[in-house]
Amino acid sequence: MKEIDARGLSCPAPVLQTKAAIEREGVESLLVVVDNAAAQQNVQRFMESKGYMTTLAQEGPDYRITGRAAAPGAKTPVSAPAPVREAPRSEHQKIVILCATDRLGYGDDALGQKLMINFIKTLKEMGPDLWQLVFVNNGVKLAIDGSPVLDDLKAYEKEGLTILVCGTCLDHFDLLDRKQVGTTTNMLDIVTAMQLADKTITI
Repeated sequence: MKEIDARGLSCPAPVLQTKAAIEREGVESLLVVVDNAAAQQNVQRFMESKGYMTTLAQEGPDYRITGRAAAPGAKTPVSAPAPVREAPRSEHQKIVILCATDRLGYGDDALGQKLMINFIKTLKEMGPDLWQLVFVNNGVKLAIDGSPVLDDLKAYEKEGLTILVCGTCLDHFDLLDRKQVGTTTNMLDIVTAMQLADKTITI
């Protein structure tokens, strides 16, 4: 079994090391040790997206994720699909909106927060062109409990919109346990989403 000690590393480094071991080395069993919950979620989700059966153990501050390649014909986990995937081409655009703040514009913070609420609520007017909604930095605060747009985001997700929430950012603000909507993600997923998109709009 290959072992990766990714303690002390923030995402996407643990995921990138896991990705290299799986895709370049083709390992059948893998143990990855990380020391924060955001990295644990991202590594475990990535393993499962590649068809690995995973188990998780916690020892003190460390998370030990063990992955084993599924036997041929075995069912792979369906509880944690990869959030970034190529959508079938259609007449619709694939637009990614990257929200790096919980308010819109500069000058008056109260006004900026009202504008952001209106912006999120109006996104439904984009229809099927809106492909993914990504929250980073202060923007992750829109995806936690108490957010004024939480119900709107949950409705978007229920309708099929992919919402990605930066795990490193949640961890930085100590909000990982308060996230209520979207998939905790890492910079690899975010960059991949931007690469596959027809257009990226940064707020």
